[in-house]
Amino acid sequence: MDWGPYALVFVAGLIAAFGTSLGAVPLFWVDAIDDKLDVGLWGFAGGLMASASVFGLLFESYKKDSGLLLVGVGIVSGIILVIVAHRVVDRYGTNYRPEDIATGDFQTILNILLVLFVHSFPEGLAIGVSFAELNRSGGIHLLGFSVPFVAIAITGSLAIHNFPEGLATAIPINDVDGIGNGRMWGAAFFTSLPQPVGAVIAFYFVRLAEQFLGFGYGFAAGSMLYLVIGDVLPEGLEAGENVSSAKWYLSAGALVGFVAFVPLLFIL
Repeated sequence: MDWGPYALVFVAGLIAAFGTSLGAVPLFWVDAIDDKLDVGLWGFAGGLMASASVFGLLFESYKKDSGLLLVGVGIVSGIILVIVAHRVVDRYGTNYRPEDIATGDFQTILNILLVLFVHSFPEGLAIGVSFAELNRSGGIHLLGFSVPFVAIAITGSLAIHNFPEGLATAIPINDVDGIGNGRMWGAAFFTSLPQPVGAVIAFYFVRLAEQFLGFGYGFAAGSMLYLVIGDVLPEGLEAGENVSSAKWYLSAGALVGFVAFVPLLFIL
């Protein structure tokens, strides 16, 4: 068995997770981030994810002539997974606080990881599905692989999405006395560690049953679009609860993010 492709997919998941840790970096030098900028970042991430889902994943399923029924079932299944994940997190993760990652003992961190696994897993699945056409014609040559454009787009969009999420994780940690920048950065990175695991699992199954690739594309697109509607945009509004024009900044960021993806279709 050739483990190279699986290693590449795992690294892609780590890159997306790394975006979360980058969200903590600005707090190394400043104590707070302007709320308007924060709201705009959430909007930009949501717009980019939505655009990548439509012009990346769903467009790929159209090119493969996967069939509307198969793709539709995939979309619904992806939405259901995210809904179930949210309910699990709401039920079992109500006592979770970001600062617990940096200050907790091993058992506390393990419990938090189980909650975060459910939260981040769908994003990892989207990355794994996007690599289904790895080493096929039409890819971008990178590190000895022919990487599908949609894989780069999904990995990049999720990494950008993870930046404001990491920032939201780091802000309460930054307020705790005695926690250095390294532990704050590590805690933010920790929250997205399940993503590379989910990416490898999804990649294995879509390569194993390629006749269901349309379902996989729909599944990934459905989960990402629902994440935008049910997670990213509400988080953006929450971040801007003290901003009078929060909806405007969120909408502007989302529009910029959505449109920013389109030129890449022609460049790559």
